[in-house]
Amino acid sequence: MGKLIINSYEEFAAHMGQELGTSDWLEVSQQRINLFADATLDHQWIHVDVERAKAESPYQSTIAHGYLTLSLLPYMWEQIVEVNNITMLVNYGMDKMKFGAPVITGSRVRMATKLHNIQDLRGIAKVEIEFKIEIEGQRKPALQGIASFLYHFKKD
Repeated sequence: MGKLIINSYEEFAAHMGQELGTSDWLEVSQQRINLFADATLDHQWIHVDVERAKAESPYQSTIAHGYLTLSLLPYMWEQIVEVNNITMLVNYGMDKMKFGAPVITGSRVRMATKLHNIQDLRGIAKVEIEFKIEIEGQRKPALQGIASFLYHFKKD
């Protein structure tokens, strides 16, 4: 299944309550985790100390930062939907966000999405996407919630 192409508010709204798609799988490597730790200054041992994690972690491995998992959302969203005819896209917020399961280093994750709600705010589309970041081979998602975006569609 290819990307969902959206060209207008009306095209977006036509998908209300529907699944929009699923991203490709992405491996969460130790290198990605270390780079995230450096970028955010969060070097907690359970994320970056491989030897200590093998010995002391209940997962016998390092795990990804929860916020690293969250930060993959825009990358994965871009694989699912292409929105044309906009002048700007703004991340608006997160609701009901829950971390459900740890992402063990080397695991693969992907995002499944559904259009939860859409509103016209004086010409700006407020789009609420219900998302789950799934871990390959796991029943519980790593993360789920509702992401809100503001799409500024071009005026005709």
